[in-house]
Amino acid sequence: MGSIGTPPSAENGSANPNPATAACDGDRKPQSVDGYHASSNERALESEVSKKRKSSILPLEVGTRVMCRWRDSKYHPVKVIERRRTHCGGPNDYEYYVHYTEFNRRLDEWVKLDQLDLDSVEAVVDEKVEDKVTSLKMTRHQKRKIDETHVEGHEELDAASLREHEEFTKVKNIATIELGRYEIETWYFSPFPPEYNDSLKLYFCEFCLNFMKRKEQLQRHMRKCDLKHPPGDEIYRSGTLSMFEVDGKKNKVYGQNLCYLAKLFLDHKTLYYDVDLFLFYILCECDDRGCHMVGYFSKEKHSEESYNLACILTLPPYQRKGYGKFLIAFSYELSKKEGKVGTPERPLSDLGLLSYRGYWTRVLLDILKKHKGNISIKELSDMTAIKAEDILTTLQSLELIQYRKGQHVICADPKVLDRHLKAAGRGGLDVDVSKLIWTPYKDQG
Repeated sequence: MGSIGTPPSAENGSANPNPATAACDGDRKPQSVDGYHASSNERALESEVSKKRKSSILPLEVGTRVMCRWRDSKYHPVKVIERRRTHCGGPNDYEYYVHYTEFNRRLDEWVKLDQLDLDSVEAVVDEKVEDKVTSLKMTRHQKRKIDETHVEGHEELDAASLREHEEFTKVKNIATIELGRYEIETWYFSPFPPEYNDSLKLYFCEFCLNFMKRKEQLQRHMRKCDLKHPPGDEIYRSGTLSMFEVDGKKNKVYGQNLCYLAKLFLDHKTLYYDVDLFLFYILCECDDRGCHMVGYFSKEKHSEESYNLACILTLPPYQRKGYGKFLIAFSYELSKKEGKVGTPERPLSDLGLLSYRGYWTRVLLDILKKHKGNISIKELSDMTAIKAEDILTTLQSLELIQYRKGQHVICADPKVLDRHLKAAGRGGLDVDVSKLIWTPYKDQG
């Protein structure tokens, strides 16, 4: 078989028998070479123009929009929040702190220049004009998506306060922490004392929550630290789960350290240096090494607004295990023991609001599904310790309530209840009230 398109070998002394073809080949070769040189020159010129353009925009200004390669190896739009010189670089060698505009601020990070696509650079624009234009372009679905992932947690902050908050906390100061057997990437800025400004990583004692700059300091501390659980009283133990009540006045340093730690994962949180007014409820997983904090909530000792929870946090390694729902349920069990209704302090964080919506939905629909006959919002509030306003807004959001003849009427079709319950998801871990041994603060002498 002959090979198709295979030219005769020069070694065999073969020559092209067709002079016309040879002439054409001879003509074609210089054209090809000329074409190659032209293309090469164009590429060199384009490369030079690109280099000049890139050098003219470097270093990037704060506020610049550009595409950035993220951990999924894809490029996403970012905004430059801050910049800093690299230690051993030239005049244009900077690292950039960027906000991924599609995602929550917890994913903001420092990136190197080679992660940025400089061909996609947009000039710095007027924020107010841009916000107005973006708002006009967004669909209702996009607005709702952004509201649920980015803005919640600042409902009660006006525009000026929100800008001031974001300016003050715009750059994460601590990148990672070590707590127990976990190394955890932080989400937000936390105002640690000035002597920790140069520390990208902090080491926490998981029992007393003292923090240090170096691993060796933590190791020395652990040899001396007597605690194997949070300070305070153990008020609940069920299996390997335990809850401790810590009085901020009696354990001031622990309370302040807990606030520093929590602020690394809560964007909206106000840091309370005066922790005397608060009680902290620390949820732990217990084993033969001690009781290891997985999350907590705090509440004011005396709240005129009926707040039964000020802050709530499940640490990242323990999320998606039902602990957040457990903490919310626990706060309402305490309210029942106190004989009063409760509600979380506003504003809620984005994750906190989603958790509460789920909790209220599950608790209320479970009752409505089992209850025979009419039931009022007041009766639901008495049974659950959930504030009437929270019950009303939850049922309205589920379209289970109507306003008739001057009063709200609950319309609970069993099929609709089942559909909403399925959408709300599983309820998480149950609080075994028989294991709760607790005296309300006002009755503690």
